[in-house]
Amino acid sequence: MLYNSEMSLQAIADALSLNPIKVRKLLITAGVYESDTEKLVRQSFNTFRETQNYSAAVTSTMAALQLSRPSVTSYLPYEKGVYFPEDADAANISTGAERQRHYRAVVALKKDSCEENLWKCVVAFREYKFKTLSGLLFTYKLKKGREDEFTKELWIDRREGSKSLAWSSVMLAYHNIGKIGAVVDRPKALGDIRGVSYIYGMFYRFGLINVPDRVKEKMSK
Repeated sequence: MLYNSEMSLQAIADALSLNPIKVRKLLITAGVYESDTEKLVRQSFNTFRETQNYSAAVTSTMAALQLSRPSVTSYLPYEKGVYFPEDADAANISTGAERQRHYRAVVALKKDSCEENLWKCVVAFREYKFKTLSGLLFTYKLKKGREDEFTKELWIDRREGSKSLAWSSVMLAYHNIGKIGAVVDRPKALGDIRGVSYIYGMFYRFGLINVPDRVKEKMSK
């Protein structure tokens, strides 16, 4: 969502409290970042990788392009290691893997804002710390049914306890957006819907809506 809004890598890094080089590497891994240098490094590395192991291919790319090892690796995607299914709990995967999962879900939703991709975003962001318009933190959990699949009901976790949020309510707000990425002044603009204050925060993070600058300040604190 941040990258597609044409923010700079530094701005994204500041928003996520990450190093801009790590942000770039995450974007490359997610397949949503390209540059002349990235293409040159990738093509050179892939050529050497056909006959060499990973480390040797990096060394050969360094020599061919006169770049340091950190420079070369910063333009390569993270290595594929243990596969983590999309329904793996955040506590069981690395922070980097979780961020990649978020990026993939948001990019897919941005390309095709359909109900299926919205649900995939909801699944990917479970237990993520969202903020409401007033800046209050909340997360949500999903429960699994008999077929070991997530049921379409979000359990909002707030200090006063958990509240259920029906998928039908999420979809109702979704159909009230109008134009994807448009500025929505307040939650009620999405409809008089139970739990709309939570949906508002989720939709902003998913990139479905934008919010006024005054709201961004509250959500960024």
